[in-house]
Amino acid sequence: MRILSISFVMYCCLSVVAVLRADEPPKLDPRQPYTAERFNPVTYDIEFLVTVTAPYKTKKLSVWLPIPPSDHGQELQSSELTTFPESVKPQIANEPLFGNRFAFFEFANPQGAQVIRHKFRIRSWELRWQLDPTRVQTIKQWPTSFDSYRRSESQAVVSDARFEKLLTEILPQRRGPLQDLDSVMSWVDGHFAYDHVKASLKASSVHALEQQRGHCSDYHGFCAAMGRLLGQPTRVTYGINTFPKNSPSHCKLEAFLPPYGWVSFDVSETQKLSQMIRSNQDLSDARRVELLTAARLRLVSGFRDSTWFVQTRGTDYDLVPKASARVPVVRTIYAEADDQPLPEPDPANVDQTTFSWMTAHRFEPDRAVKYPFSDFQSLRDWSDRK
Repeated sequence: MRILSISFVMYCCLSVVAVLRADEPPKLDPRQPYTAERFNPVTYDIEFLVTVTAPYKTKKLSVWLPIPPSDHGQELQSSELTTFPESVKPQIANEPLFGNRFAFFEFANPQGAQVIRHKFRIRSWELRWQLDPTRVQTIKQWPTSFDSYRRSESQAVVSDARFEKLLTEILPQRRGPLQDLDSVMSWVDGHFAYDHVKASLKASSVHALEQQRGHCSDYHGFCAAMGRLLGQPTRVTYGINTFPKNSPSHCKLEAFLPPYGWVSFDVSETQKLSQMIRSNQDLSDARRVELLTAARLRLVSGFRDSTWFVQTRGTDYDLVPKASARVPVVRTIYAEADDQPLPEPDPANVDQTTFSWMTAHRFEPDRAVKYPFSDFQSLRDWSDRK
């Protein structure tokens, strides 16, 4: 089954709309296109396979596979879905809360593993917002259209009294929306440890608060919760890294900062990059300070790399057709056997050796690409283009 992208003309119109004009009033619409400047486009030909093994004598295997959207940061140019050994035609639908698009597969009485193959082409841009903290506005009354991005009680992004207490310790005095969010991200960088074993895989802010360790989703679920206490709409965006790794999924934090709209931040990968810089013995002290400063400034300025594309946005929503319960997040797929969720795999967890499903993936870029969260030169290139 093929899914065509939006027309090139419509896509160009979206890009034009996304350009931020200083003389326009701030737009308070969660559907506002990204306003970042675009750099370094890369086109990827991707083969993405998921092998799902349902328990013995399963009567119904249900699988939801996200379809990447087209927007100011990426363009889905072609898409083809097939299955093996059973041939199943998927149902394509958007869930209503955040508009995430899914292909739904239902296998009746599956015998052995079932393979879903998504072959697609996507063009991804590096996005740079170059935020000016003096321009970011404080909004006292948000429209109801932002309610789903400001919730304090959910499966994932929770911001209860414990978070409020910690926020007063991190920020005894408010300075401004961007400066306050920066203080939260700096606190996370100094207190959290990336951990493949102790990870929620659900963007759980509670797990992050209690353990102070976990995956990218725990980092960004926590920052999303704190951002909401600061009065900012926030969301966790899940996507795919376009290079070989055990699990291709990775998420980022997004906060709605008028007049810029949605802005992307990657706290966990910036922390990893900073640790690489500190431990590199070939760097002089002056060069190390220069790189650490650039990494920090790039994070706070709003940055999204072209070696990643988004698949889903938001947390805690109903799939279409409905699953047995709302999902906290969807990382690569969501699957149920006879209406019972199959456990989420984490192949990077050395304590986990059995999986109900697993992904295989191949990425072919149209040019050589370096990952900006491990390539020091990318920080110099970013600084030169500020």
